Amino acid sequence: MYYPEELVEEVRAKNDIVDVVSGYVKLQKKGGNYWACCPFHNENTPSFSVSGNKQMYHCFGCGVSGNVFTFVMKYENYSFPEAVRMLADRAGVQLPKVEYSEEQKARENKRARLLEVNKEAAKFFYYQLRQPHGAVGYQYLKKRELSDETMHRFGLGYAGKNGAELVQYLRNKGFEDELIKEAGLANYSEKHGLMSQFWNRVMYPIQDINHRVIGFGGRVMGDGEPKYLNSPETPVFDKRRNLYGLNFARTARSGNIILCEGYMDVIAMHQAGFTQAVASLGTAFTPEQANLLRRYTDNVLLAYDSDGAGVKAALRGIGILRDAGLTGKVINMRPYKDPDEFMKALGKEAFQERIDQAENSFFFEIRILEGQFDMNDPESKTKFHREIAKKLCEFSEEIERDNYLQAIAEKYFIGVDNLRKLVAGYAAQTGLAKPVERPKSGIQAKNTPEENAKRSQRLLITWITDEPAVYGKIKKYVSADDFTEDLYKKVAERLFSDLDEGRFNPAGIISTFEDEEEQRQAAELFNTNLPRLETGQEREKAFHDILLAVKKNSYEYYTSKLGTDVNALNQVIAGKKALEELAKTHISLE
Repeated sequence: MYYPEELVEEVRAKNDIVDVVSGYVKLQKKGGNYWACCPFHNENTPSFSVSGNKQMYHCFGCGVSGNVFTFVMKYENYSFPEAVRMLADRAGVQLPKVEYSEEQKARENKRARLLEVNKEAAKFFYYQLRQPHGAVGYQYLKKRELSDETMHRFGLGYAGKNGAELVQYLRNKGFEDELIKEAGLANYSEKHGLMSQFWNRVMYPIQDINHRVIGFGGRVMGDGEPKYLNSPETPVFDKRRNLYGLNFARTARSGNIILCEGYMDVIAMHQAGFTQAVASLGTAFTPEQANLLRRYTDNVLLAYDSDGAGVKAALRGIGILRDAGLTGKVINMRPYKDPDEFMKALGKEAFQERIDQAENSFFFEIRILEGQFDMNDPESKTKFHREIAKKLCEFSEEIERDNYLQAIAEKYFIGVDNLRKLVAGYAAQTGLAKPVERPKSGIQAKNTPEENAKRSQRLLITWITDEPAVYGKIKKYVSADDFTEDLYKKVAERLFSDLDEGRFNPAGIISTFEDEEEQRQAAELFNTNLPRLETGQEREKAFHDILLAVKKNSYEYYTSKLGTDVNALNQVIAGKKALEELAKTHISLE
């Protein structure tokens, strides 16, 4: 461990997992736990559970589990030490300065060094824009009606006519060539050596939600190609999981976030006061970006270009937002192409009116669909109504589907009953319009003896974790040595030891493992899907069967080791006695 176990546990204990996770996703309390749509995969029905009692999370859809550290690690793409440091800072816990080995230093410092070199490159571009040779970039931005204050706020810059200048500047600042290349700021060529691909471009620094520069976008001055050039993917820059302008938009408190297509759209809107605007990063809008937006809002307004490509992108974005459980509306830009043009032509007040009049995303889809049919031709009109029925089948919740059905029927003068029949008929033919069923478990069943043995051990640990009082009733029959998987045994040793001493801390056990994969596996042990049984008698039988299976597997495991393991004989003798006693013992779960 990079930090003492006691200190790691202090940090974990002072960061309630419900509080931390609720800063990333919207949680809703149901029963004893909190629920949300999983931030790690796309789903419409919440299957992501957070337990304040266990101080753990588990997704019944994709199977991810863990404590507050593993959540931060997975969501922020942090290492374990990085997650400890972030949560320590959040809780006000002072961490000691740790002496790292050279290998540890290299691993831990890589991310920080990449952020440092990006920050220094941003400074370089910023300075170049404000020098005489940066006038071409400065005048371009002025022509786009950006103020000096806005240029400063977004850190806009200019890459000069020579791609070697940035490289030399960064070398002088002490950055190695390989680091400059890994940061996506330059490439090697046989003719010129290491040269930046960013030259003769206005530069847009891309920042993460913590205002750290993670990459760049560059707009060429003149007729060069490509018109826009973005940083490649790097260890700190994932285009699918970041949004331009979100570092400002996330604190806008506007009740919505406006999704645009380009950097200049975002900047123009922020300058006009619409600081909730963001844009994707040179790629189409992604499910990961939708999940990111879900941390900050339920409502997303699409302000895409009004041309054919923009409409197509909006239709795609609507589907992604819907899958992420977000409400989407579409802002009408016509007669202008994009928000930047609209703002310059009509101003802030007119744009606010368009926001207020933003079209329901489903109505937008139907309106675009209508344009594909001749409404004066009965046959074509009937086909249009059938397509509406298909679209209505995409709503899995019956009440939502019926509300839209009635609204569409009224809007397009279709008889409600007739449209309902069309929907029912289409659903019957295709199997659509059925409620989405949440997966029962993230663990796929296997029928091999080895997997059955492992599963019974997982079930027992989960059951004890869910009902700690049951441990006192069974500890005479079971010990950590009965868990034949090495990691399972380590978890059981710590769990049973804690319970013997009157402690209950499953989330803390996860943190005792240094390897991230072991942390994940340990977390799964506490979140195996238990059998859903109605009566107390059924539950007691199931629990007894699980306990008996664990003991039987243990007995067979140590029997196979007789002659090779000096401790095996004692385990076999004790195991046989426990099995005989368990077979005739009733264990009450009351």
